[in-house]
Amino acid sequence: MVFVMIVVGGATRLTHSGLSITEWQPILGTLPPLSEADWNIAFDKYQLTPEYQKVNTGMSLDSFKGIFWWEYFHRLLGRTIGTVFLLPLIWFWVRKRLDKALGVRLLGIFVLGGMQGAMGWYMVQSGLVDDPRVSQFRLTAHLLLAFAILGAMFWTALDLLRESQASRENRGGLPEDARQIRIFAWFNSAAVAYMLATGGFVAGIRAGFAYNTFPLMNGAFVPPEIFMLEPWWKNFFYNMAAVQFDHRLGAWLLALLVPTFWWTSRSRHVPGLRGATHMLLAIVAIQIMLGISTLLMVVPVWLAATHQGGAVVLFCAALNVNHLLRDSRSTQPA
Repeated sequence: MVFVMIVVGGATRLTHSGLSITEWQPILGTLPPLSEADWNIAFDKYQLTPEYQKVNTGMSLDSFKGIFWWEYFHRLLGRTIGTVFLLPLIWFWVRKRLDKALGVRLLGIFVLGGMQGAMGWYMVQSGLVDDPRVSQFRLTAHLLLAFAILGAMFWTALDLLRESQASRENRGGLPEDARQIRIFAWFNSAAVAYMLATGGFVAGIRAGFAYNTFPLMNGAFVPPEIFMLEPWWKNFFYNMAAVQFDHRLGAWLLALLVPTFWWTSRSRHVPGLRGATHMLLAIVAIQIMLGISTLLMVVPVWLAATHQGGAVVLFCAALNVNHLLRDSRSTQPA
């Protein structure tokens, strides 16, 4: 469900639907407009926004419904995830099926989910004032928080599915040759996190609609416009050339790191590691190809949403390798 949430969030942004609902009503907002009068009220509120006045002037009610449903489904899915997570958590906790450490961890994930809802509204607010676009900083924070929630859930699931800490300690812990590549594996994950952050800024300022060539950026590996803004630090967040170059740099970095890690780890004796590294290498290749295709085709919605979904799969594949190489002294919930 979180995977679908991230992909739908990307599609909502790509279809310019995120500002169609101008209020945050966690409870009352569960119901969509049910009558023509309700639709007219929602449309009247949208007509007061900068997006309607500066971008979508003259939009029909039917067109408004099209963007409304994307944002509505995105919010409804968020509420559904919270419900699906909380009710079983309460049930297992009341029946004392969770130890304290696992219960606290799951409660923390639920709190992160609530924070994500607030962050989403904080992001939308930035596009309802003067500029008909949301802040790229808030959008990136919203995206990274989604991945943090996903990562916490995925890591917890791996803890519960795989062997216990005790069984690993009984056989002597992680082999010495595997310990040597553990840090390397975390470098891979750091590179993936860098790609996610830079991808958020690419989406936030729509940098994917510029420099639609590869491997060069309009004839140059480093475009001359990369530091055209003053002060210099603004280029990393506001300059399309610099922001897209940063994202490409992450792709080149992964293209170097992951095959090297795959080759280095091939002889390490850790159950499941070989298959996990094969999967990581394959997903990196697919994700880079999706990114290049999205760029060359000038960001079609379906392909860009697929690329965002690929980022989720890549993130999980990297965490899976980290989990296989985790420190045997780490605490695991029962």
